Amino acid sequence: MAPCCGRCPLSGLGRAAVGLALAACLAGAWAGMTQLAKAALRDFESPFFVAWHSASWNLLLFPGYCSCRLLISSERRLLLKQFRECSHFLSQDPFSLRRLLKQTAPFSILWTLTNYLYLMGLKNISATDVSALFCCNKAFVFLLSWIVLKDRFMGVRIVAAILSITGIVLIASVDGFRRDSIIGVALVVASASTSALYKVLFKLLLGRVSCREVAFFLTALGAFNLLFLSWVAVILYITRVEHWPSARDVPWHQLCGLAVLLSVFNVVINCGATVTFPVLVSLGVFLSIPVNAVTDIYCGAMPGLGEVRLAALLVLCLAFLLLLLPEEWDSIALDLLTKLRGETAKGELGPENTESGSQVAGRGLHQGGWGGLLSHQSEELVVPCGSQSFCQREHLLSIDSIQTPQDFEHLHQIVS
Repeated sequence: MAPCCGRCPLSGLGRAAVGLALAACLAGAWAGMTQLAKAALRDFESPFFVAWHSASWNLLLFPGYCSCRLLISSERRLLLKQFRECSHFLSQDPFSLRRLLKQTAPFSILWTLTNYLYLMGLKNISATDVSALFCCNKAFVFLLSWIVLKDRFMGVRIVAAILSITGIVLIASVDGFRRDSIIGVALVVASASTSALYKVLFKLLLGRVSCREVAFFLTALGAFNLLFLSWVAVILYITRVEHWPSARDVPWHQLCGLAVLLSVFNVVINCGATVTFPVLVSLGVFLSIPVNAVTDIYCGAMPGLGEVRLAALLVLCLAFLLLLLPEEWDSIALDLLTKLRGETAKGELGPENTESGSQVAGRGLHQGGWGGLLSHQSEELVVPCGSQSFCQREHLLSIDSIQTPQDFEHLHQIVS
């Protein structure tokens, strides 16, 4: 049987079903990571160590990808071949470890900084508020892309950015603008900003990459994080900014759990667009908001949403959904409205209406002339000829050529 083509409705429904499944997976992974990080930071107040630990797990992604390929293919030199092919997407120059680390350095710093600020925000406000505020990174991506990448200006996305700022202010006012609340909101907004800067920089320097290249790139980030950012964690420990308990008292099960969930989230969100619609993949972070809200209320971390928090969450959700609209959304909406109006007009138009229209047309011809009846139409009318004996091509009829009732009846017969 031939494979289903891209235009087949079943193919589109299949991709949509896969997209919804991936969105649910992303929502569960992001919400689970947030809840585990919140629980780990209660007894282990070392957010940078947690961010460094989770980023180091990226080292396993490219070897894991190659291992899966080895299970499918019997080629033993596949690992070296994959490594050589992926090393050229960062630069066309010959591969060297120094060049690789130099190119991945800004991305690794932004990656760890984003996670660190996110975890710092979790220490001050609830997981629900953090996940909702982090959705603002899509508004920051639009603003940076408009300024740096010269992307198309869209008024609806400016409205979404304004709504995002409104939601941020409402979240800060939930607890009466307390110091902890304001600091937490500021930290999460900073995390969303560094995440947006990472995405725009990635798009500017690397563009579109395959899943294999994403795995290689994330592994390079993990290597840089392990080799060069470890000393930051050590300095924070020596200066007593962060406190490490004994290895036996560290909540390793929570740290490893959130690292695994974060790795799953990064793999799915980077590779999901190859198997489904990117919009459905983007819904993963959005769907984590209700998951975190239900979890917080059920576990007693938050007594309830309240009117102000509910309004803030709805505003942020609306802003996020507006940012998902495609660039041609106005043209698509106009085409859809035109089709709907055309179908409605065809349904209302019957044989009796056609005959009455002909009679009204006849009266109009006697009163205002043949050209005046069609003055609202264009100067020329292209009418396809339906009779094979009459013609084999389209005829171009000019309104000025309609001089007698017989000419109008002839035009009416061709149109009908």
